[in-house]
Amino acid sequence: MSQVFKFGEQRPEFPIPVLNERAVRAAAGIMSFFAIVSFMNAWLIGNFQPTRVFVVAFLIDFTIRIFVNPSFAPSLVIGQWMVRKQQPEWVGAPQKRFAWAIGFVLAAVMLVLVVIEHVIGPINLIVCATCLVLLFFETAFGICIGCKVYNLFNKTPAQLCPGGVCEVAPERCAGGSWAHGVVVLAFVGVIGAWTRHVIANDPYAKAATSVSVVPTAPSPVDAAEAERCKVPDFAKAIGHEEKWKLHNNCQ
Repeated sequence: MSQVFKFGEQRPEFPIPVLNERAVRAAAGIMSFFAIVSFMNAWLIGNFQPTRVFVVAFLIDFTIRIFVNPSFAPSLVIGQWMVRKQQPEWVGAPQKRFAWAIGFVLAAVMLVLVVIEHVIGPINLIVCATCLVLLFFETAFGICIGCKVYNLFNKTPAQLCPGGVCEVAPERCAGGSWAHGVVVLAFVGVIGAWTRHVIANDPYAKAATSVSVVPTAPSPVDAAEAERCKVPDFAKAIGHEEKWKLHNNCQ
């Protein structure tokens, strides 16, 4: 039974329980992909159904990670299988548990708001964006933001961090020199100028403006529907008026 309900592996060469960072990062990538798909469905076309499915899946996965055993969490099972031929990178389990607890709380909040109460508002956007940022940094850079927060609440600092960042100080100019910064700024400037050119010469936008539109008489709207579709002040304040109408199926 102790082999099932445990957090991390106890290996003789390490003083604390550890996890395979490669599998953890792969699992974060899997979750990040589905998080982006569900978020964009909600943001662009007002379809919150994928989000409701993802929130439940996310919460189940993290519940297993924290309260049962990370090795049985579906995303980590798949992640471990995907990186099975790679050499493991063992990192400290305690800080990962803390970081995942943050994800668990965020998922629980989304469960109440989106799945149970069907609430639509800025709090959903903030929580979703937070989850995406955490998953993106873990996936793209191997940076566990929750692990960094762990040090603020624990007297014993995190050990065995990914990439050895807890033990090794970066060398001078490890992040590049001023010349590298100039290259990046030049790249951003070129892409910015090209973006303005593309937007200004959008053939689809020009075609749309050239088509004459015959005005039609507006259909009558009952008072209840008009009240339901009244845009709240918070949506207007953040410039979210049109998106709010889209999300609530209002014209």
